[in-house]
Amino acid sequence: MNKAIGILSIVLIASAALIGCGGSPASKVESSFASAEPSLKESAQKAVDAVKAGNYAGAAAQLQALAGNAKLTPDQQQAIKDLIADVQKQIQEKAAKAMEGAQKAMGDLQKKLSK
Repeated sequence: MNKAIGILSIVLIASAALIGCGGSPASKVESSFASAEPSLKESAQKAVDAVKAGNYAGAAAQLQALAGNAKLTPDQQQAIKDLIADVQKQIQEKAAKAMEGAQKAMGDLQKKLSK
């Protein structure tokens, strides 16, 4: 019994450590730009704020502009790429949900018109 509890504790601690090391793409951008020059840091923060607010179009525009900056470190470039991929995924998910809603509304309308 004690051995099983010990093994379970190790597994839980290892899982927590792995989850904690990951972080969201937005938090990776924040940390990679923490010591950047002020203008870069400000641009990165605007992009992160847009993501957090659900303004994915604004975030995408800000991130694309930031990605073109030649002064980025490799870590910053990767963090930006990861956040762009996450934003694109969020946009696709929102579009799919909107399409589902539109199809349902169209089906409901057709049912009402056929009565």
